[in-house]
Amino acid sequence: MSDDRSKKGFRPLADPAAGILDPVLRKRAGITIELVQSWEEVVGSDLGQQSRPLKLLWPRRAHEDDPFQPATLIIACQGFTAMKMSHETGEIISRVNAFLGFAAVGRIKIEQKPVALPVAKRRELPPVDASTRAKISHSVEKIENDSLRDALERLGQSIHAQKIKR
Repeated sequence: MSDDRSKKGFRPLADPAAGILDPVLRKRAGITIELVQSWEEVVGSDLGQQSRPLKLLWPRRAHEDDPFQPATLIIACQGFTAMKMSHETGEIISRVNAFLGFAAVGRIKIEQKPVALPVAKRRELPPVDASTRAKISHSVEKIENDSLRDALERLGQSIHAQKIKR
């Protein structure tokens, strides 16, 4: 194993996948994977669970000298959520622009269609008593890489919780 790889430690599968998918999403939908993954935080869990950003439509520019015009964000949502979204478009535009860091979105277009399941989130760690947590921490304390040590602590807590369930 090279010295460079050992310094990095374990990485979530989403990291390299995002590196591959982000350019594809940007080219085909004009949207970043970060916005898709953070959608619930951007618009709130109430609307985020019932909707998904589909794409950003940028207006065509005839010349490079044409002034910047913001894009239209197309959002898929179902049923009553479409009506709720239409009433909150100004707030959603502000939140998306704040997330992106500039005034990228000028209007929202809502498409009523089935929404794909949300991206799976990391589950909460099961409760572990203080003495077990101390044992797990003691067994991994000599590991220098912080992220690897934390990952192994979480793994130990999960294994302990599985043993208790049985």
